[in-house]
Amino acid sequence: MFKRITLFLLTNLAVLALVSIVMSIFGVNPSTFGGLLVMAALFGFGGSLISLLMSKWTAKRFSGAHVIEQPRNEVERWLVDTVRRQADAAGIGMPEVAIYDAPEINAFATGANRNNALVAVSTGLLRSMDKDEAEAVLAHEVAHVANGDMVTMALLQGVLNTFVIVLARVVGRVVDGYLNGGRDNGGGGLGYFAVVFVLDMVFGLFASMIAMWFSRHREFRADAGGAALAGREKMIAALQRLAQNQGANTLPKQIAAFGISGAMGFGLRRLLLSHPPLEERIAALRNAPPEALREGIAV
Repeated sequence: MFKRITLFLLTNLAVLALVSIVMSIFGVNPSTFGGLLVMAALFGFGGSLISLLMSKWTAKRFSGAHVIEQPRNEVERWLVDTVRRQADAAGIGMPEVAIYDAPEINAFATGANRNNALVAVSTGLLRSMDKDEAEAVLAHEVAHVANGDMVTMALLQGVLNTFVIVLARVVGRVVDGYLNGGRDNGGGGLGYFAVVFVLDMVFGLFASMIAMWFSRHREFRADAGGAALAGREKMIAALQRLAQNQGANTLPKQIAAFGISGAMGFGLRRLLLSHPPLEERIAALRNAPPEALREGIAV
């Protein structure tokens, strides 16, 4: 825990230093509201868009995924053929198909473009699921790609980052002025930086809750899209299999939100989870009318 806090503090200090350098180079005055918006947009969207553009490379690098260039066996051939059929049905370009070594049942999709994405499955999934269940999982991931969820999440995170940066500094100026007896020193006091640092963390927590709410919403939609592509019963069976074998998620943090299975949590912790409980997802699929399944994928 101490190492995590230290790393967090050092990261924030590095970001603040980088902000100051960049603003000085471009002659932008962060003490004006216009300058603040420029800074916030630059750093709010910059990180999200860079992460999006690097998402496929990052996913391969951190998960150790092996892209199937030429199928070496029947399983790999089936995976590629299934994804190709589903991609055609969803109206997207053929994603790269990969396998990564992990004991749990999981899969993920990522990519900056719905016509140039990556769909990967774990070796644990291939060992534990039958073809119908695996087909549904692949359909769920293809639905994520077709719905442009990776792009939408990046844009949402950019908006939230910008909001956090602006609001923390506006409130910081107000509090700093109050602590200095109503004198505005341009946001350069020690109290200002201390307040901004705390507000960055507090507002960042609320921003994360909003982002994770949207992430849970898109999981329901991807389940519906998976059911539309592979069949409702196959999708339900896949989620039931996940519920029976739910364990630790070994996906790196950078791509864990895009896996089909997420962590479990209760109370306030649930607000920070990227995936809704599996029993809720199963119930939503059982009760969904046929037209809701068709709307689960953006063709």
